[in-house]
Amino acid sequence: MSVELSVLDLVPESEHEGLGAGIARTLELARAADDWGYRGFWLAEHHLSPGVSSSTPAVLAALVASSTRRLRVGSAASLLAVTTPAVAAEQWATIARAVGGRVDLGFGRVHGPAPAGAERPGASGSRVVDGLPVPAAPPPLWRDPALVETLTATARVLGVHRADAPPFADELRLALDLLRDGHTDAEGRTHGSSLLSGAPVDVHVLASSGGESARVAGELGLPLVANYHVAPASVLDTVATYRDAFRPGVLPAPRVAVSADVVVAATDAEARELARPYAQWVLGIRRGTGAVPIPSPQEVDAFTWSAEDEALVADRLEGHVVGSPETVVPRLEALARVTGAEEILVTTATYRAADRFRSYELLAQAWRDRSTVHLPEPAHATA
Repeated sequence: MSVELSVLDLVPESEHEGLGAGIARTLELARAADDWGYRGFWLAEHHLSPGVSSSTPAVLAALVASSTRRLRVGSAASLLAVTTPAVAAEQWATIARAVGGRVDLGFGRVHGPAPAGAERPGASGSRVVDGLPVPAAPPPLWRDPALVETLTATARVLGVHRADAPPFADELRLALDLLRDGHTDAEGRTHGSSLLSGAPVDVHVLASSGGESARVAGELGLPLVANYHVAPASVLDTVATYRDAFRPGVLPAPRVAVSADVVVAATDAEARELARPYAQWVLGIRRGTGAVPIPSPQEVDAFTWSAEDEALVADRLEGHVVGSPETVVPRLEALARVTGAEEILVTTATYRAADRFRSYELLAQAWRDRSTVHLPEPAHATA
């Protein structure tokens, strides 16, 4: 089984290292990931969050692409609630034309509160499937009126209009049409450009449940990225929905990538120590304040947890892959094996950037040494 690794970066900010320095660190990490042999470098899209600077993945990806030699750059995901299929296609086609390809345009849909009845499905209780922890689904996240109002207010500032959004399948078809030979509208007019037509851009769909996104990805024959790091309880349902719906289209057969939150250190104990801020960081996201700067060890020690708080993050902690290379690699192999993934997107959140970098480096080294998986040989700088 050949499974590749890519980085999924949120451009985290740390008060310890200076807020606003996240972008410079991300570019440094991308250059290192290129040397370590990672397949790609994907950028998340998070808006108006105090602790991450990944609000414009296309801009960041252009910077990463121009700073690296081999890495594919991607979006995880370009949110169609915030942008449009045509604008996203033009942004990523521009990058692809500039760097000769190596572009993965991942589309996602959700921003803000989910519609009524749209809670993520998941297992009724925690279980382990062939070595993969599949936690119970978290408590319903959209029943807190304060959370809903916070996210609704953010959506208004961003200009999000979900009520009149076209069907997701239609938005994806529009982007695909533009990246091929042009889009013909209902009145018979054809829209396109030399920038878009035939641009070397691979389109993916990101999904956190077995809902519309996973189904449409299968129906259009597109690659899927299943968000184990965001919704570990529903990853199996997400992948199953996609495979059941799959029809040959852009691809002749299904292709799955899966994301995972990972912290690697020399020992299990050291990795657990580095991973301590993760729970408090996730809680801020689940409470609607957005991703805060990674908490310091002192902030973690001083934080008081309620039973409700612990329940809100329990699934993410169970899905958090933490330990030495000898501990982490089998966990990721299980994730790939159970989901049938051909690629794993690894995202790491630690207080110090140096620990984050070291985690990615240790994982790349260990992954490359395993006989059951494969990473490309590291790129080497040329004079």
